[in-house]
Amino acid sequence: MNKDITRLEKGMERREFLTKTSMGLGAVALSSLLGTNQLFAAPPSPTLNNGGLPGLPHFRPKVKRVVYLFMSGGPSQMDLFDYKPALEKMHGQDLPDSVRKGQRLTGMSARQSSLPVTASLFKFNRYGSSGAWVSDLMPYTAKVVDDLCFIKSLYTEQINHDPAITFFQTGHQLAGRPSIGSWLTYGLGSDNENLPSFIVLVSKNASGQPLYARLWGNGFLPTHHQGVQFRSGKDPVLFLNNPEGYDGRDRQDMLNHLKKLNQFQRDTYNDPEVDNQIKQFEMAYRMQTSVPEVTDLTGESDATFEMYGEDSRNPGTYAANCLLARKLLEKDVKFVQLFHQGWDHHLYLPGGIRRKCKETDQPTAALLKDLKQRGLLDDTLVIWGGEFGRTTYSQGKLTKNNYGRDHHPRCFTMWMAGAGVKSGFSYGETDDFSYNIVKDPVHIHDFHATLLHLMGIDHERLTFKHQGRRYRLTDVHGHVVKPILS
Repeated sequence: MNKDITRLEKGMERREFLTKTSMGLGAVALSSLLGTNQLFAAPPSPTLNNGGLPGLPHFRPKVKRVVYLFMSGGPSQMDLFDYKPALEKMHGQDLPDSVRKGQRLTGMSARQSSLPVTASLFKFNRYGSSGAWVSDLMPYTAKVVDDLCFIKSLYTEQINHDPAITFFQTGHQLAGRPSIGSWLTYGLGSDNENLPSFIVLVSKNASGQPLYARLWGNGFLPTHHQGVQFRSGKDPVLFLNNPEGYDGRDRQDMLNHLKKLNQFQRDTYNDPEVDNQIKQFEMAYRMQTSVPEVTDLTGESDATFEMYGEDSRNPGTYAANCLLARKLLEKDVKFVQLFHQGWDHHLYLPGGIRRKCKETDQPTAALLKDLKQRGLLDDTLVIWGGEFGRTTYSQGKLTKNNYGRDHHPRCFTMWMAGAGVKSGFSYGETDDFSYNIVKDPVHIHDFHATLLHLMGIDHERLTFKHQGRRYRLTDVHGHVVKPILS
């Protein structure tokens, strides 16, 4: 240990430092004038005991934790929740120019000779005391509609998957900015010191548009704010388990020595990223005990597995991830996000959307009921939705029993449930074609501003200075959607 520190000290003798550093004497002079923290791009963030920023939350939060069920690919709103009986009268006719209004199309349908209006094959009915319209694809969700707050007037500028999903997750269509969960943990810290405050679950064997780790990345925020993916199998978190033949009894001693070396490196180079590495090493050590316990579903009752569906016994499925999400929320993990791929139905939509609904409908409703019966829904927010909607016209050939739908960013539906939002409520309206918004539009930045507000954060005040500019999740605009707040 002493030899290692001595070697480092010799490597940083004054003369060697001044000759090797790219900034040299000028940097030292500038540091003395400005103060060391301003010399570097991102000084260490001031922290509280829970790792959040001083002064946050800005006001009393209504939500303590969030579970975000992201349906990757873009679910078809008019086949699920946005009932449009007028489509039946115009089924097969070309979409009127007065509806399209010259809006751009994707390259996949722009060369079609016609854009035939396509009514949904699925039957809709009203459910609950709220009278919400739900198609017969979602029988379990139909039973819990009085807990839901529908937003039927979401819109985005992004018409293709990668920029659209990136925009939804980070507030910008280009990669490199922090994700929603990273912003929340940066501002509010953690309520559980033995688990990450931002955890991601991706359904196994769900094919579709690719998902990238940058969707739950920290961007330019300190690295310990990135989301941690939990996988199915014996290694839920990669590189967490001890290697074979190592019992781990001296792990704490090793970490203590490593911490001293890292602290010396931090003091020598004044690099704030070293602190983040120290935190990650310490968290990994605690997770060696906490992760096996929280990911073990064998203690759940048969009644619980029946409620979530048979797939919940199969680790890594959407149903099993919903059950695992409930356990993580019980442990006060602040932000849990489930990604489920396969909602991109350009062709053969009826068969494809049936499969997706069968995989997700029952466990989604079960998660809501489970949280509610445990008293967790009172301070937990549940979010369901994708990156955009689908077109009212058919992509490809329209037949009696088959059709497809292209990407549609101009309007789509998502829902929230739980703490801070009205239950049995619907906000926003689209036209008779579910093509344009006619009342109460909600931009993605409005959605982000509302989410942060529910967590007790003023979205304009949660910023991070990077490369000379102060960034925020809502970029340069966004308004809280107050009518949906309870």
